[in-house]
Amino acid sequence: MRTGIATVPLDYGHCPHWLFERMKRLSRGIIIAITEELGPEEVLKRFSNPVWFQSLGCVLGFDWNSSGLTTTTLGAIKVALFDIQDRLGIYICGGKRESRKTPEEIEAYGISRGFSFAPDLIYASKMAAKIDSSLIQDGYQIYHHNLLFTKSGKWTVIQQGLNTENQTARRYHWLSSGVKDFVEEPHSGIIADVKLKPLNLVAKESRVNKEISTELVKEKPEIFLKDIQMISEKQNSLMRQKRLPGFCEMELKNVEFHHHPIEKEKFDLKRLEKTIFFAHEQDPKNFEQLLSLKGVGPKTIRALSLVSEIIYGAKPSYEDPARYSFTVGGKDGTPAPINRPVYDSLLNVMEKGIKKAKVSNREKIEAQKKLKNLV
Repeated sequence: MRTGIATVPLDYGHCPHWLFERMKRLSRGIIIAITEELGPEEVLKRFSNPVWFQSLGCVLGFDWNSSGLTTTTLGAIKVALFDIQDRLGIYICGGKRESRKTPEEIEAYGISRGFSFAPDLIYASKMAAKIDSSLIQDGYQIYHHNLLFTKSGKWTVIQQGLNTENQTARRYHWLSSGVKDFVEEPHSGIIADVKLKPLNLVAKESRVNKEISTELVKEKPEIFLKDIQMISEKQNSLMRQKRLPGFCEMELKNVEFHHHPIEKEKFDLKRLEKTIFFAHEQDPKNFEQLLSLKGVGPKTIRALSLVSEIIYGAKPSYEDPARYSFTVGGKDGTPAPINRPVYDSLLNVMEKGIKKAKVSNREKIEAQKKLKNLV
């Protein structure tokens, strides 16, 4: 598993100082052990696995069902590795309060270390954030973003979004070697315990919808704006008729129509017009270039997807990319038999990391107990 999503309860508490200091020391030993045994790229691979990362946070002593596990674990690791980052060949940018500063931190590393691939990392950081907020519109607002990378330019992104309505946080994982196309299924191992019906434009099933969206911007912005205005007026008419909740009606002959969540949608047509004409002037060659443009966000993408579906019959996916999974399989063979070699390797690396950590014997014993409890 290279990438994924995890959903946990939203937590507004703070990590006590005594716990944070111990998390720093213990995580330092574990990361050193993984790097010495398997190399820095393996650290990225482990971090991009949402279940492994969750297990790491538990071993370090944080609450297993708290959104703070993400922010606190990554914060502790960033501090713990800062003075040995050049020796390990692993660098960490961003964080909860430093999310928006990630590009600046990457650029600083590029200058100070001579990393010519820094612009690629900045692009990956921005696109990962934009895709998980604009192409997977699941109701979670991104508020935490970390990018980890190695001297070879390989990277992983871990970011988290919050949903105040259901009081949960969802964590998104990326790994560079698993990203063949930024805008089509960049996640390859996504897990969660909350299934939704989001607008999912990273699915393969949404490919035609994205192609038409791009063409609408490149060739026919006036036609698109006319269509979206017509759809908005129709939607307002239906709302005034007080139809049943979730009811959607379109009088479009000879056009296959699929439901689209527009019942309560309100588009700022003037603002949308400015964005569309700006995008048209930039002449994007494909959907990824369109998405990367400044000002093209969730509302613009949703409007383009809506017209592509209702007017041109190009249905996007509404399947949640998250699914339930196990880190090494399940005892009853679901979803797959337990992979014993992988299981033993995971335990071996964790145990060595605990032994290498500069903490007291009592703290090492407690960490080992937590690891056995996870088993």
